[in-house]
Amino acid sequence: MATPIGNLADISPRAVDALRTSSLICCEDTRRTGKLLQHAGITGVRMAVTNEHTERARIAEVIDIILAGGSVALVSDAGTPGISDPGERLVRAVVEVGLVVSAIPGPAALVMAVVISGFDTTRFAFEGFIPRSGSERTKRLVEISKEQRTVVLYEAPHRIARTVADLADHCGSDRRVCLARELTKLHEECWRGTLADAMVHLDQVRPRGEYVVVVEAAADLAPADDAAIGVALITAMDGGADRKTAIATVTAALAVSKRRVYEIATSIPRP
Repeated sequence: MATPIGNLADISPRAVDALRTSSLICCEDTRRTGKLLQHAGITGVRMAVTNEHTERARIAEVIDIILAGGSVALVSDAGTPGISDPGERLVRAVVEVGLVVSAIPGPAALVMAVVISGFDTTRFAFEGFIPRSGSERTKRLVEISKEQRTVVLYEAPHRIARTVADLADHCGSDRRVCLARELTKLHEECWRGTLADAMVHLDQVRPRGEYVVVVEAAADLAPADDAAIGVALITAMDGGADRKTAIATVTAALAVSKRRVYEIATSIPRP
């Protein structure tokens, strides 16, 4: 079930009833959930830590409780469990044995950030936390740069500056972005501007709290012609990439067929 992302008053009456009547509450942090239960006036319900390290070990107990006629509530520290938070494996396991899973809707930071960003909300893509390093991070950044839907991602305060800088490198410094933080709390902030301006902003203020980053959709670009592909290949190989790596890089960056890029690559003389 969804729990408040900041303001405890956002918890729904249905969520309170479900928590009060649960046989067990699976939560990331008993201290955090304990404060929520205290706010709702709930006492006497057992809690069990169910985070990324313990979720798999909790499955058997949860299934046993439900088979015995009890009910189990699954919550994360804030927002909706299973969305960049623990819960997905537990839900899947319960579903696979044929038991009922029901969701109690409520706050979700990604939805709130999209709505207040000012960008197109007709279609959007949620990326969660992107990889921290390596080729998978580069691949995801390239995909985001070409995405023609509004893109939403999460980032920790100590990594936000680097991620915004990487987004600027791949999407262009003039792409617009919304940085949302402390949503529903007293110091809620929704900063809007270009990625270039965002880098300056983050250099001037100390990032605090988890960020929701909303990136404007990419413009609808015309397909790359052979000349543009050739230039991109030469640039990649002059930068030190071998022919195979250059082909893969250009194929992903320009969204063209690998065969077409390969044919052009083989026609480029190399010293």
